[in-house]
Amino acid sequence: MQTSQQLGARIPAVSEVPEVSADFARTPRKLKVDWRQVGLAALLIGPNLALLILFTYRPLVDNIRISFYDWNISSPTMQFVGLRNYIDWFQASDTSRVVFNTFVFTFFAVVGSMVLGLALALLLDQKLFGRSAVRSMVFAPYVIAGAAIGVAFQFVFDPNYGLIQYFLGLIGVEVPNFYQQQNWALFMITVTYIWKNVGYVFVIYLAALQGRRRDLDEASEIDGTPPVRHFFRVVLPQLRGTTFFLLITVLLNSFQVFDIINVMTGGGPFGYGTSTMVFQVYQETFINNRAGYGAAVATIMFLVVLVVTVAQIKLQERMEK
Repeated sequence: MQTSQQLGARIPAVSEVPEVSADFARTPRKLKVDWRQVGLAALLIGPNLALLILFTYRPLVDNIRISFYDWNISSPTMQFVGLRNYIDWFQASDTSRVVFNTFVFTFFAVVGSMVLGLALALLLDQKLFGRSAVRSMVFAPYVIAGAAIGVAFQFVFDPNYGLIQYFLGLIGVEVPNFYQQQNWALFMITVTYIWKNVGYVFVIYLAALQGRRRDLDEASEIDGTPPVRHFFRVVLPQLRGTTFFLLITVLLNSFQVFDIINVMTGGGPFGYGTSTMVFQVYQETFINNRAGYGAAVATIMFLVVLVVTVAQIKLQERMEK
């Protein structure tokens, strides 16, 4: 029989590492590419990417380019003016009113839509009689064209024959002239937009509420947690991701509202009473024939939205850490 010493002599030491030739070490390892999968991915992504480039990024680049020109949209020639359009916008007397309208309208439209949408979602998440019909009624305005809603609400806010005039008259309150006072006109279009947009917020919040953890609700109920505390400590934290998503989408949609303003007030009263930045882009480009100036306003608005969106994303990432 072989002794353990003889067997140990035949087994190489663990510390002995086989030598690797320099040529082998320098040879890069070739990765196998499944070209069938690459082709399938290109086939699926390619059309969407092409449409995105054609209808989103190319117009954006063209808009930035046009903002450096003085161009009457009906003329085939353009004159390069550099930053003149941007300087003129910042120095214009109506810019402060347009910026004020944009931010006031956007702020109250976002806050009003989200608060009212969440309240309706909490209410209609309960087991109520006829809640399916009420859910449909709440969501219906969102799918109606903004121009149609603007025409309908012209009669609602009519100071002589409107629905608002009728109800305020019952309690003896004087009806403001929504079409002749700038702040009341801005209030009018804000309320109209909230009424149209709240259905979108309501549906998203309702889906999030129906997908939340019911065991936490049961534990909170067993502990005897008051309803208000239960909402802020149990329900609302589970809606954080949904709230962040809605905050971005509703903000972007509010910045781009045009049809309701165009139908109800035409940007007035008194010139720029309810004009927002997106409405000014239309007015300067197609009414005043200053396409370069309108492109400059659109570029400024794009940069503002970009900064706000990036700030929201950074804030969300910080809150999740």
